[in-house]
Amino acid sequence: MLVLVAPGQGAQTPGFLTPWLDLPGAADRVAAWSDAIGLDLVHYGTKADEDAIRDTAVAQPLLVAAGLLSAAALGDVNGAGAVAGHSVGEITAAAFAGVLDDTAALGFVRTRGLAMAEAAAVTETGMSALLGGEPEVTVPHLEKLGLTPANVNGAGQIVAAGTMEQLAALEADKPEGVRRVVPLKVAGAFHTHHMAPAVATLQKAADGLTVADPTVTYVSNKDGQPVATGADVVARLVGQVANPVRWDLCMETFQRLGATALIEVCPGGTLTGIAKRALKGVKTVALKTPDDLEAARALIAEHTTPAV
Repeated sequence: MLVLVAPGQGAQTPGFLTPWLDLPGAADRVAAWSDAIGLDLVHYGTKADEDAIRDTAVAQPLLVAAGLLSAAALGDVNGAGAVAGHSVGEITAAAFAGVLDDTAALGFVRTRGLAMAEAAAVTETGMSALLGGEPEVTVPHLEKLGLTPANVNGAGQIVAAGTMEQLAALEADKPEGVRRVVPLKVAGAFHTHHMAPAVATLQKAADGLTVADPTVTYVSNKDGQPVATGADVVARLVGQVANPVRWDLCMETFQRLGATALIEVCPGGTLTGIAKRALKGVKTVALKTPDDLEAARALIAEHTTPAV
């Protein structure tokens, strides 16, 4: 069984969209999306520097656009047994599942990025990944420092979020067993109470969406559970900006569903890296450039059942 996943913020790098725009029709598609949401995705995906694409209002639509574009280049992915996304990647996954069409997904993520950027501007905050350690030791230590375990990613990785002062204290006082604390390329303490102001804005945007029920199993960051209705998917997308990402629970569900393969759409690498450590025996392909499409298509052919 194949799982199709989409990465979250911090996966973007300068120029990462460039090779994808050489594919037939890709540049026109991204230009149309840019016009629809009022953001030059082509510029930010090809020419903008690291600081420019770290901006939450830019990074989030850019990541969803890249995920949609690379999935379309794969061809028919209807044989996937489940879809999921990490943080903003959940919106990409909602489009994969047919809950939102591509334009609606990009419009929604544009609103999300702007609202979260505005919330992040209130206080200087950030996020850092902790490598190593055990959750039962790390989580209480973070809470003692006033930090939130905003991403519980599994495979020995937790991401802490909070003020810059709190993150500096973490660097100086690591939990037992943690080897490194790595600052992430994000501009705020996402999935914490710092993002609460963005929830109301997103709810208003969600009220205007046309949604459909998932056509494939959609696994939620909230609790790692499959979600049956489009309305519930969107409700979770709204609330999730201020609540922790439980990617560890998502992976447990992939295992329970019988996952044998996992493809991570562009800019792939982060989630496949975690899967290699946590989902032993599951074959993975990360879509970084179009050169990875052939391997991904081979994985699809091997691990999906064609529709009759």
